[in-house]
This record gives sequence, C-alpha cells and structure tokens, in this order.
Amino acid sequence: QVQLVESGGGLVQAGGSLRLSCAASGFRFSDYAMAWFRQAPGKEREFVAAICWRGDCYDYVDSAKGRFTISRDNAKNLVFLQMNSLKYEDTAAYYCAADLSYTGWPPSEYDYWGQGTQVTVSS
Repeated sequence: QVQLVESGGGLVQAGGSLRLSCAASGFRFSDYAMAWFRQAPGKEREFVAAICWRGDCYDYVDSAKGRFTISRDNAKNLVFLQMNSLKYEDTAAYYCAADLSYTGWPPSEYDYWGQGTQVTVSS
C-alpha cells in the first residue's frame, strides 16, 4: 500500500534551517508529482511546495519563495524540503503528499498523505 513517512522536523531558532525528508513506498514514485503542506494549530492546512515527477518544475507558496527548496531523489523514493531563514510563523506540522491521479501541473488534488512531522521555530 502507499506509504509516505516524513522525518526531519524539530525545534529550531528563528533564522535557522531544517531539512525535511519524505520516504515514499507502494507506488512508482518517479511517475508522480509530490508536495509539502503544513498546518499550524487552529489554522487550515496550507500548500507549501510541489515538485513534478521529473524534478525540474516547482511550485511554491509566496511565503516560501526564496527560503524553501523542494527536491526529490527518484532513485531513492525521497522528496525533501530544505527550509532556510525559518520564521516563527513557519511553525506547523508538515505533511508530505502525493498526486497519484495526474490532476495536472501544478496538481489540484493529492491522494495520499503522510502522518506529518512537527517543525517548531522559536522566536
């Protein structure tokens, strides 16, 4: 079955960096777009970044542009989110997502989700 397992979250000071990883299994990873979302307490889930199956096209929420970088390793079934210059408002649970239904680029829907990894940025 499809599994997405995030790791790499933690506590970091404002201005610091974290690299999140998502290990995918149960599907042909290299064929599908992947994304990161986040959800802060009391707020709706928010799109952060997406990467197409080839790894050479990207989409970012405005607040992540210039600070976050999404990448993937199709040989290892991994997708990453490098987060630099972290701000307090980046504090959230971060989720990996997969578009296995080819909803277009950038994807309009995601079929599968991981359990999330917590990122806490202290001010």
